[in-house]
Amino acid sequence: MKVLCKIYKSSSKADFYLYVKYDEDVSRVPEALLGNFGKYELAMTLALTPDRKLVSADAVEVLSALEEKGYFIQLPPQRLDPYMQDVCAKNEKL
Repeated sequence: MKVLCKIYKSSSKADFYLYVKYDEDVSRVPEALLGNFGKYELAMTLALTPDRKLVSADAVEVLSALEEKGYFIQLPPQRLDPYMQDVCAKNEKL
């Protein structure tokens, strides 16, 4: 399965991305979501396949959301406070 999609970035929220099918664009994205997303600009267009490596999302999850809902929102990575970063680093060494 290969889906051509557009990826928009929010101009008001850092690291928020909206994936939509190329031919549908934002037609299936709820107005309330678009309002919260803020002004958006095209970041890239890509052919998405299940085995495609994405930086901050799982391609299979994105493809599934595009089929079911017509869009996928990629949220910014969760930022940990310094104490929790230290805990995670220690756990990785175990």
